[in-house]
Amino acid sequence: MSDLPTDLKYASSHEWVRDNGDGTVTVGISDFAQEQLGDVVFVELPEVGREVEAGEEFSVVESVKAASDIYAPVGGEVIEANEQLDDSPELINESPFGDGWICKIRMSDAAELAKLMDAEAYAKAVSEG
Repeated sequence: MSDLPTDLKYASSHEWVRDNGDGTVTVGISDFAQEQLGDVVFVELPEVGREVEAGEEFSVVESVKAASDIYAPVGGEVIEANEQLDDSPELINESPFGDGWICKIRMSDAAELAKLMDAEAYAKAVSEG
Protein backbone atom coordinates (compact mmCIF):
# COMPACT_ATOMS: atom_id res chain seq x y z
CA MET A 1 0.00 0.00 0.00
CA SER A 2 1.26 3.45 -0.83
CA ASP A 3 2.13 5.94 1.88
CA LEU A 4 -0.92 7.35 3.60
CA PRO A 5 -1.19 11.11 3.93
CA THR A 6 -0.78 11.82 7.64
CA ASP A 7 -2.87 15.01 7.54
CA LEU A 8 -6.03 12.98 6.88
CA LYS A 9 -8.39 11.01 9.12
CA TYR A 10 -9.71 7.61 8.07
CA ALA A 11 -12.90 5.61 8.62
CA SER A 12 -12.86 1.83 9.05
CA SER A 13 -15.03 1.69 5.90
CA HIS A 14 -12.03 3.14 3.93
CA GLU A 15 -13.12 6.75 3.45
CA TRP A 16 -10.68 9.57 4.18
CA VAL A 17 -11.43 13.04 5.54
CA ARG A 18 -9.41 16.23 5.10
CA ASP A 19 -10.28 18.94 7.62
CA ASN A 20 -10.44 22.16 5.59
CA GLY A 21 -10.18 24.24 8.78
CA ASP A 22 -13.41 26.14 8.22
CA GLY A 23 -15.98 23.65 9.53
CA THR A 24 -15.94 21.74 6.25
CA VAL A 25 -14.22 18.52 5.23
CA THR A 26 -13.31 16.94 1.92
CA VAL A 27 -14.13 13.22 1.62
CA GLY A 28 -12.78 10.50 -0.66
CA ILE A 29 -11.86 6.84 -0.59
CA SER A 30 -8.45 5.51 0.34
CA ASP A 31 -5.82 4.16 -1.99
CA PHE A 32 -6.43 0.73 -0.45
CA ALA A 33 -10.16 0.97 -1.28
CA GLN A 34 -9.59 1.96 -4.91
CA GLU A 35 -7.04 -0.87 -5.31
CA GLN A 36 -9.60 -3.36 -4.01
CA LEU A 37 -12.25 -2.03 -6.41
CA GLY A 38 -10.09 -2.03 -9.53
CA ASP A 39 -10.80 0.26 -12.48
CA VAL A 40 -13.54 2.73 -11.48
CA VAL A 41 -16.08 3.26 -14.26
CA PHE A 42 -18.85 5.27 -12.55
CA VAL A 43 -19.40 7.35 -9.41
CA GLU A 44 -22.85 8.16 -8.07
CA LEU A 45 -22.18 11.48 -6.37
CA PRO A 46 -24.12 12.59 -3.30
CA GLU A 47 -26.66 15.33 -3.90
CA VAL A 48 -25.56 18.83 -2.90
CA GLY A 49 -27.76 20.03 -0.03
CA ARG A 50 -28.33 16.51 1.30
CA GLU A 51 -28.01 16.08 5.05
CA VAL A 52 -26.05 12.95 5.98
CA GLU A 53 -25.30 11.23 9.25
CA ALA A 54 -21.96 9.65 10.08
CA GLY A 55 -22.00 6.06 8.84
CA GLU A 56 -24.82 6.64 6.36
CA GLU A 57 -24.40 5.40 2.77
CA PHE A 58 -24.32 8.48 0.57
CA SER A 59 -22.46 7.57 -2.62
CA VAL A 60 -21.65 4.56 -4.79
CA VAL A 61 -18.44 3.83 -6.66
CA GLU A 62 -18.72 1.25 -9.43
CA SER A 63 -15.77 -0.56 -10.94
CA VAL A 64 -15.32 -3.29 -13.50
CA LYS A 65 -15.36 -5.73 -10.55
CA ALA A 66 -18.08 -4.45 -8.22
CA ALA A 67 -20.15 -1.60 -6.89
CA SER A 68 -19.27 -0.33 -3.44
CA ASP A 69 -21.28 1.86 -1.11
CA ILE A 70 -19.46 4.89 0.24
CA TYR A 71 -20.33 5.99 3.78
CA ALA A 72 -20.29 9.47 5.24
CA PRO A 73 -17.43 9.52 7.76
CA VAL A 74 -18.96 12.57 9.47
CA GLY A 75 -22.44 14.04 9.58
CA GLY A 76 -23.51 17.31 8.02
CA GLU A 77 -24.60 18.89 4.77
CA VAL A 78 -23.08 17.99 1.41
CA ILE A 79 -21.98 21.38 0.06
CA GLU A 80 -20.09 20.30 -3.05
CA ALA A 81 -19.73 17.18 -5.18
CA ASN A 82 -16.71 16.52 -7.40
CA GLU A 83 -18.42 16.78 -10.78
CA GLN A 84 -15.11 15.96 -12.54
CA LEU A 85 -15.91 12.36 -11.60
CA ASP A 86 -18.96 12.39 -13.91
CA ASP A 87 -16.68 12.49 -16.94
CA SER A 88 -13.51 11.05 -15.38
CA PRO A 89 -14.36 8.45 -12.71
CA GLU A 90 -10.84 7.03 -13.16
CA LEU A 91 -9.55 10.01 -11.12
CA ILE A 92 -10.40 7.87 -8.06
CA ASN A 93 -7.82 5.31 -9.25
CA GLU A 94 -5.27 7.85 -10.44
CA SER A 95 -5.42 10.29 -7.51
CA PRO A 96 -7.49 8.91 -4.61
CA PHE A 97 -6.14 11.50 -2.15
CA GLY A 98 -6.13 14.39 -4.64
CA ASP A 99 -8.31 14.98 -7.71
CA GLY A 100 -10.36 11.85 -6.94
CA TRP A 101 -12.15 13.33 -3.93
CA ILE A 102 -15.90 12.68 -3.83
CA CYS A 103 -17.54 15.55 -1.94
CA LYS A 104 -17.27 18.27 0.66
CA ILE A 105 -19.39 18.29 3.81
CA ARG A 106 -20.17 21.11 6.24
CA MET A 107 -19.94 19.22 9.52
CA SER A 108 -22.78 19.31 12.00
CA ASP A 109 -20.48 18.11 14.81
CA ALA A 110 -16.72 18.62 14.47
CA ALA A 111 -16.19 16.26 17.43
CA GLU A 112 -16.94 13.38 15.03
CA LEU A 113 -13.47 13.90 13.53
CA ALA A 114 -11.95 12.64 16.77
CA LYS A 115 -13.71 9.30 16.28
CA LEU A 116 -11.83 8.63 13.03
CA MET A 117 -8.42 6.95 12.76
CA ASP A 118 -5.12 8.61 12.03
CA ALA A 119 -2.95 7.24 9.21
CA GLU A 120 -1.01 4.91 11.50
CA ALA A 121 -4.14 3.35 13.02
CA TYR A 122 -5.75 2.99 9.58
CA ALA A 123 -2.65 1.31 8.11
CA LYS A 124 -2.63 -1.12 11.03
CA ALA A 125 -6.35 -1.88 10.60
CA VAL A 126 -5.86 -2.55 6.87
CA SER A 127 -2.82 -4.77 7.41
CA GLU A 128 -4.69 -6.82 10.01
CA GLY A 129 -7.49 -7.24 7.50
